[in-house]
Amino acid sequence: MVASGPLRAPCLELHPQCAGEENWVDSRTIYVGHREPPPGAEAYIPQRFPDNRIVSSKYTFWNFIPKNLFEQFRRIANFYFLIIFLVQLIIDTPTSPVTSGLPLLFVITVTAIKQGYEDWLRHKADNAINQCPVHFIQHGKLVRKQSRKLRVGDIVMVKEDETFPCDLIFLSSSRGDGTCFVTTTSLDGESSHKTYYAVQDTKAFHNEQEIDALHATIECEQPQPDLYKPLGSENLLLRGATLKNTEKIFGVAIYTGMETKMALNYQSKSQKRSAVEKSMNVFLVVYLCILVSKALINTVLKYAWQSEPFRDEPWYNQKTEPEKKRNLFLQAFTDFLAFMVLFNYIIPVSMYVTVEMQKFLGSYFIAWDEEMFDEGTGEGPLVNTSDLNEELGQIEYVFTDKTGTLTENNMEFVECCIEGHVYVPHVICNGQILHDCTGIDMIDSSPGGSGKEREELFFRALCLCHTVQVKDDDSVDGLKKNQVPRRPCIYISSSPDEVALVEGIQRLGYTYLRLKDNYMEILNRENNIEKFELLEVFSFDSVRRRMSVIVKSSTGDIFLFCKGADSSIFPRVKEGKIEQVRARVQRNAVEGLRTLCVAYKKLTAEEYQNVQKLLQSAKLALQERDKKLAEVYEKIERDFILLGATAVEDRLQEKAADTIEALQKAGIKVWVLTGDKMETAAATCYACKLFRRNTQILELTTKKIEEQSLHDVLFDLNKTVIRQNGSLTRDTFSGLSADTQDYGLIIDGAALSLIMKPRHDGSSGNYREIFLNICRNCTAVLCCRMAPLQKAQIVKLIKLSKEHPITLAIGDGANDVSMILEAHVGIGIIGKEGRQAARNSDYAIPKFKHLKKMLLVHGHFYYIRISELVQYFFYKNVCFIFPQFLYQFFCGFSQQTLYDTAYLTLYNISFTSLPILLYSLMEQHVSADTLKREPALYRDVAKNALLRWRAFIYWTFLGVFDAVVFFFGAYLLLDDTVVTSNGQLMTTSTHMMFGTWTFGTVVFTVLVFTVTFKLAIDTHYWTWINHFVIWGSLVFYIVFSLLWGGIIWPFLNYQRMYYVFMQMLSSGPAWLGIILLITVSLLPDVLKKVLCRELWPTATERIQKASRHCREHISEFTPLACLKSPRYRSSDCSNSPARRSNSHSKKVMFTQWRGIDYSVLPSVFGYSNKHWRSSAGYHCSGSGLETSI
Repeated sequence: MVASGPLRAPCLELHPQCAGEENWVDSRTIYVGHREPPPGAEAYIPQRFPDNRIVSSKYTFWNFIPKNLFEQFRRIANFYFLIIFLVQLIIDTPTSPVTSGLPLLFVITVTAIKQGYEDWLRHKADNAINQCPVHFIQHGKLVRKQSRKLRVGDIVMVKEDETFPCDLIFLSSSRGDGTCFVTTTSLDGESSHKTYYAVQDTKAFHNEQEIDALHATIECEQPQPDLYKPLGSENLLLRGATLKNTEKIFGVAIYTGMETKMALNYQSKSQKRSAVEKSMNVFLVVYLCILVSKALINTVLKYAWQSEPFRDEPWYNQKTEPEKKRNLFLQAFTDFLAFMVLFNYIIPVSMYVTVEMQKFLGSYFIAWDEEMFDEGTGEGPLVNTSDLNEELGQIEYVFTDKTGTLTENNMEFVECCIEGHVYVPHVICNGQILHDCTGIDMIDSSPGGSGKEREELFFRALCLCHTVQVKDDDSVDGLKKNQVPRRPCIYISSSPDEVALVEGIQRLGYTYLRLKDNYMEILNRENNIEKFELLEVFSFDSVRRRMSVIVKSSTGDIFLFCKGADSSIFPRVKEGKIEQVRARVQRNAVEGLRTLCVAYKKLTAEEYQNVQKLLQSAKLALQERDKKLAEVYEKIERDFILLGATAVEDRLQEKAADTIEALQKAGIKVWVLTGDKMETAAATCYACKLFRRNTQILELTTKKIEEQSLHDVLFDLNKTVIRQNGSLTRDTFSGLSADTQDYGLIIDGAALSLIMKPRHDGSSGNYREIFLNICRNCTAVLCCRMAPLQKAQIVKLIKLSKEHPITLAIGDGANDVSMILEAHVGIGIIGKEGRQAARNSDYAIPKFKHLKKMLLVHGHFYYIRISELVQYFFYKNVCFIFPQFLYQFFCGFSQQTLYDTAYLTLYNISFTSLPILLYSLMEQHVSADTLKREPALYRDVAKNALLRWRAFIYWTFLGVFDAVVFFFGAYLLLDDTVVTSNGQLMTTSTHMMFGTWTFGTVVFTVLVFTVTFKLAIDTHYWTWINHFVIWGSLVFYIVFSLLWGGIIWPFLNYQRMYYVFMQMLSSGPAWLGIILLITVSLLPDVLKKVLCRELWPTATERIQKASRHCREHISEFTPLACLKSPRYRSSDCSNSPARRSNSHSKKVMFTQWRGIDYSVLPSVFGYSNKHWRSSAGYHCSGSGLETSI
């Protein structure tokens, strides 16, 4: 900060340095309080900065229509129907423009309304943020304005528990020492309190008038997205962070709005498209090629047919002069377009309408799911976009945040081990005693004699060796606590582990009171206050993995207390019960607890003076200061006496481990991406079973790269995984394998930057491929110390790898927004860290455990339903339009339609649309409970299994076969005709009046009944709604046809369908022929289903068969006693197929007796001879004799 004008404030130069200084961007000059320099000063160049508005929406009021239309017409089907509609307007075609125009308009309108509504919700959320009140200083007074009106250079006052409205330079604080405490949870996921320091020369300004009198400028670089290095800048307060334990602070805005570091770490929003939609577009191109081929073949054959003069110009249809003079090529092109319009129904525009409705209505099933409602928070799941429902059933990689997503973000002191004796105190969490604890439990007998002294030293060490501060509270002063000795203190620290340790030791009789005038005060078991002078603090760092303090007691003794990781402490210990403590530490580590070892040594006055000299010389070094300090610490921190160890647990969210295990069984790889430290994150990974006991951990970290080059580390790791897995084929889908060594990879942000960094020799691409290959062969990956954009980079790297897997990102803070936006599917946790993640996600859920049901049940169902919908639409349209193609061979390629216009228009809109819509909303091929119990069923639909080319070709050929049966069956049915006395054609076999519309109506009737019955055959889950819609559609078709052909409609200029349908129904042989044709059409599909289920069943089909088999053999009135008898079970339900691959089959057999539902649960559930009543009111009776069925 450089003073300008009359010097009212001390001169200060401030250049907050950010990452990437070697790529220096042009700097910006900021005038504090918008005070411009006086005349005569250096040239003043005003700079324009954005306002403080945050924008997460896609559209504005002005660009919504053009931008939305552009996005919608990028869809092949929409663009195609627009072209067809224009062709129908321009030339004379066999069908009306309305048949293409109306469905297209409906699709565009429905989609625009849905996307507009979703974007309106984003606007609403943005406005809530942008209109938050902020306190400015203006003319020496506090003024309250909306956040969006804040400008660069404004001086802002922020109060305790408020979030910073923009990026600020910290000028002064209400605290006397010019510090403030901040939580950066929404930025890096860490909930711990960090200490920031005011600019040295402005920290004495405590009121509005003093701050307003400041004349200064700030020189800083242009905005940069890098979070971690600027977070080290002790003067820079970032937007999204929250002020804690400080009454108020003053700061000057340097980056606002979309230039803040939090906003720069947002990934830009892009339109996400599901794998199903991409498959639809590819299939559409195939059908477009088929359509063009049909039109081309018919055009060529038409002119081949007309090459004979009497065919080109029959006596009843002579050409006019203009027609004779018309250009042949232009006429051929017009005919080609007319054939395109005639056959255009093969492209199902109504499919897009149905898909949009299915997605929109189907999304409510997630929102209505009571099992995904969290009573603790009162929150249920949210659906921010319904375009990706089916993508939930295709996930291959899950990228999850750690803090607040996998964990509850509450550290809990579990136990401590002193000299081999284990102590378990009251469970304390954030100052609250949990009710289920009754006191101090000493697992081993209390030590006696010299052990007692070590015990007290251990407790004092934990009370003194930390950086914890006591929250200011006027009503609870340190001295008053002496009167209320056991009153819980509220502690804050940069490390939540330290808070948990201090709170835990408080329950064991030693309470840390405060640090005052460089003296640390603790309250011992006798309620006496002990004071220790704090001489030195050796801060924790990730290389040493320990911290130390040197303190002086009131008796003059000088102690060095040290705590750290076991790998860091044990090599420096010379005496103590090392083996007993080591065994306890290893046991706790296996259980996923975070362990620390505690040691000490006593220093003489001379030794302490030597320590002071060494530290002083290292601190004054101008070069390699950090390295010299580390060397001094290494010399001092040795020859310890081991006191004991502690165990702290970061409580996992409920069922987090169960969810991860289920996802891995479903073939989904789980990665943890966190801003947390490696040790902390690794402990959580063990606790949630991401890493297992037999998992070999591979490290790709900065520490490793410092010891070896990046090239060597990568190639060594690659050799390791290839050597083990080279001869065995690892299931790349599954994270679990019994035949291979399980590997877990740990990588940090700095190492990732080196891998992703482009090099002049172009070798970075090679590094990425090696890194990806290592990841593919690891069951789980942990990425720690990740900046938000690095999280997005990891997701993008996997997303764009050669396998193109479907990715999902889940997190709860603003630091997770980038990866949520980058992944194919983004899920936000509605948690403690605000709603930034939930607001920017595609879906939001209250807890991580709900991800299991969202993917394994809802995702599975959505994919099954929509894949059937897509294939069925193409199938029924092939059945619909291929007879029209065949008919051209019998009408001289005259573009004559086979079906009446009403049938053409209503086939996709009314006659066949509702059954498939209801199917796509309600179908359950297996029960939801089965899907949760058998995660492996998820693999049956993975990799877009139901929309692969094999399935697509099968459905297409099935449609062609059915169309051939319809057409030629009807042709043979109506083949033999005679002329009646009144000049009409009458069929001899069926005694129907024969004509074009009769023939077309027979074909159309067989068509409607066949495609509807086909859907009924595919339906597994029947409800009264399905019955009503499926059979109701057929009834509607019959009633409509009777009305359409039974009345002379005055608004029609033709009556070609009059009495046609009634005449067809009056013929008994015609009924028989129609039934026969429907049966022949459905027979191949039924045979294929039966053979495949018997010879090559999928896991899903095995479970369907087993469930049906059990239901068939249990009567509604079977007595419970029979169910319990071994004979009944062996004869009725134990003869399921021996070829079943799943050895852990689980099934519940239900029966009813005296109006109560009973069930026998197999032994795999762990029930035996027990009676159980569910919350739903069911009675379940277990038997000790049953086996897995």
